[in-house]
Amino acid sequence: MTSTAKMGTPIPADPARSRGAALRVATAIAEDVAAQHAHDVDLHARFPIETVDALRGAKLLSTAVSRELGGWGCEFSELTEICTRLARSCASSGMIFAMHTIQVASILNHRGGEGALDRYLRDLARDQRLIASATSEVGTGGDLRRSIAHVESTGTGGDRFRFEKTTTVSSYCEYADDLLLTLRRDAESAAGDQVAVLVQRGEWKLADIGEWNTLGMRGTCSPAARITGEGADPQILPDPFRAVAAVTMVPVSHLLWAAVWLGIAVDATDRARRFLQIKSRKDPDGSTIAANRLAQLSTRLRNMRAQLESEVRSYEERDSAHAAERASEPGTVLALNDLKLSASESVVAIVGEAMQVIGIEAYMNEGEFSLARHLRDAHSAALMINNDRIRATNADLLLVYKGR
Repeated sequence: MTSTAKMGTPIPADPARSRGAALRVATAIAEDVAAQHAHDVDLHARFPIETVDALRGAKLLSTAVSRELGGWGCEFSELTEICTRLARSCASSGMIFAMHTIQVASILNHRGGEGALDRYLRDLARDQRLIASATSEVGTGGDLRRSIAHVESTGTGGDRFRFEKTTTVSSYCEYADDLLLTLRRDAESAAGDQVAVLVQRGEWKLADIGEWNTLGMRGTCSPAARITGEGADPQILPDPFRAVAAVTMVPVSHLLWAAVWLGIAVDATDRARRFLQIKSRKDPDGSTIAANRLAQLSTRLRNMRAQLESEVRSYEERDSAHAAERASEPGTVLALNDLKLSASESVVAIVGEAMQVIGIEAYMNEGEFSLARHLRDAHSAALMINNDRIRATNADLLLVYKGR
């Protein structure tokens, strides 16, 4: 028996599906839904609700949840490719899927034994709940690993908590079911003694919501906001946040973000190729320079994809029993940081080169060969965990790194 997503793609009812099934469904959603609404999403800086509804209807919000908890249990390589396919059509949609998947992976990998977080993941797979991220904070200078807001214990049994946090960005929180946010462990804890906390719809409120009138990634709808909420202690991930960040959140972020940026680059290159094919049929002799540029562009794109695929393989090959130890090795950190730096810079360069191939039609805000949205979206990449901060980390690591 099958159910059917909005675009008419048949979806098997059993989440334990064959390898590649999630990617096929996601590709159909990207082409039939996300692509159709991408311009309007960007123009009006609105949440891509049509795409998210289609993902929810196809049960793709549980692709990263393990099969024993009711999800798809997708390989990481499939998750990255889903991000790329979605981003080819709408970078905001690809980034929302990536951010949600990062939060799911963090909960899955650091939930401890069977308990409330296991039950939550089962609920997520059943109800297709969307998780937003709230790890930034006003006053920390963009440092993911420092918090000002803290967990405040409440209740007679001391088994509940409350919090208040002001973020610099709050990833699509207005449209999410649940939030994963960072807080100091308690009022006496140092800024770096953090925990990751899950709060569900009805347990949190947004106030003082800022404007989201950005250059690019406009559909992610991630303005500053003040978040207040409460929850039960079992909703606090048992691992300290420094472990969550090192083992899962930062590596998965670098990989899935790079996959989104690859999707932008792939579509820009495809538009340049299609444009030149049309032009060369009309004027074969007048396309030589542009053809040479396209060949260089294609090489850069292949290198970008190859670096991502290499790091995805390395991530999948890590023994889970030694994941924490390997994640903290300087060579591992340097490789993932280099991926983030390279991919975030390559996407801007590739889109720029594609614009050179196409010319003025790429500069237009609308049209088959417009790359305006691609270029604006691409420029967000260097700011997501600022590249200067990553380079500073690499410089410190290289002073103690002894090679592989």
